[in-house]
Amino acid sequence: MPSDVRKNDPIPTSSMAHSTPCELCETPGGTPIWRDASCRVVLVAEPDYPGFCRAIWNAHVREMTDLASPERARFMEVVFAVETALRELLAPEKINLASLGNVTPHLHWHIIPRFRDDPHFPNPIWGARARGPNASTQAHADVASALAKKLSRLEV
Repeated sequence: MPSDVRKNDPIPTSSMAHSTPCELCETPGGTPIWRDASCRVVLVAEPDYPGFCRAIWNAHVREMTDLASPERARFMEVVFAVETALRELLAPEKINLASLGNVTPHLHWHIIPRFRDDPHFPNPIWGARARGPNASTQAHADVASALAKKLSRLEV
């Protein structure tokens, strides 16, 4: 490591500047639920997965290690606050957390409540379906409203 780079500083990369359009820079990335100066939380329009959220870093960076340690800690605090709120609201069987970025290389986390009767359970939602759509999914707007209320009370 170069001597002028401190251990907790972000890794300098060319990913900080991007020349191709970025969906998460140009659009909210879903229905906005909560936002602060560093990141935002959106509800994803996936009818088979009620409560599917993304936590998105506002600035265009590709990796968690592009952030300084306090920024990483803050971002994970937000991800965990969303997970907590979803568990309280929806009582899912499991919450899946994923940070991939292969298709959209802009730092974001998927926070996905999973239910035994969802179309892919217990497999990842991006894999082969295990069954048809779940008829008992909650309305998108109801989840958005309740989640926004919970996140507004959380100290994130």
